[in-house]
Amino acid sequence: MTPETVVTVMQRAMELMVLLGGPLLLAMLATGLIVSIFQAATQINEATLSFIPKLIVAFIVFILAGPWMIETAMDYTVRLYQSIPQLIG
Repeated sequence: MTPETVVTVMQRAMELMVLLGGPLLLAMLATGLIVSIFQAATQINEATLSFIPKLIVAFIVFILAGPWMIETAMDYTVRLYQSIPQLIG
C-alpha cells in the first residue's frame, strides 16, 4: 500500500464525514441562529431554550435524511471492502 492510496482512502473518508454530517450541522446551526435572534428580541436568557429546538430539528433531519445517510455510508463501506485486494496487491 503506497502513501498515495492511504491519502486517497483517508480523503474519501473525510469527504464522506462532511457529506453525512453537513445537513445535520447546517440545520442545527440555522435553528440555533433563529433561537438566538428570538432570545435577543425577547430578552429571554434561558440556556436550555435553544436545546429543545435543536434536538427536534436533529430528529427531523435524521428521519428525512437517515435513509440516504445509511445508504451512502453502506455504499462507501462496501466499495472500500471490495477494493481491499487492489489496495494490498
